[in-house]
Amino acid sequence: MIKNKVVVITGASSGIGAETAKLLASQGAKVVLGARREEKLKALTDEIIAAGGQAVYRVTDVVRPEDNENLIQLAQDAFGGIDVMFLNAGLMPNSPLSALHVDEWNRMVDVNIKGVLNGIAAALPIFKAKKSGHFIATSSVAGLKAYPGGAVYGATKWAVRDLMEVLRMEAAQEGSHIRTATIYPAAIKTELLTTTTDEATAKGMQEMYDTYEIGADRIAKVVSFAIDMPDDTNVNEFTVGPTDQPW
Repeated sequence: MIKNKVVVITGASSGIGAETAKLLASQGAKVVLGARREEKLKALTDEIIAAGGQAVYRVTDVVRPEDNENLIQLAQDAFGGIDVMFLNAGLMPNSPLSALHVDEWNRMVDVNIKGVLNGIAAALPIFKAKKSGHFIATSSVAGLKAYPGGAVYGATKWAVRDLMEVLRMEAAQEGSHIRTATIYPAAIKTELLTTTTDEATAKGMQEMYDTYEIGADRIAKVVSFAIDMPDDTNVNEFTVGPTDQPW
């Protein structure tokens, strides 16, 4: 059941996060939205409330542990708890390793790995204490396969894959009844392309996305499906992309 579940979403201001927030709110979930851009968060929250849904937001940089903790606290203060943590924030400034965009490498590690870990650290004690909860994370097909130009991005997304799988196994061993789901999107309409500063890489990626991309609402439906499964059933991996893309 999705109705009345409290769902925290990072990277909620656009793309997959925003579409998921709108869909889950329409299905009766209480959504708690976190991202860095307040104007987009406020507009999304207002849209959800105007449509009859329940939503609150807090400006959140997932790299900061305290921001993750404050977002979880907001869920508790506004809605009395948390049932699902959707770890969705991410960056994708792809480039060849030889371009040595070291600052971008470090930023991806900070957001795509440390940001996920910070979200887990903030929510896991609550889930363990109540012996239920659900972590969902956005990885990428680059977390399943290697692609030229995507070495560091792919490495971060492989890390998410491993983190979530071990989290699932440990939760099962500990009897905490925590579920996990990792999503591996292919060409999904996203603002992530705007973070790619390497011109040749950006051009190739834009051409590929222009050819194949499908809407972020498709991923929202996958998140909804995962949450709506019975509590005793864990579907832990979803690879999703355009039917015509040979990813």
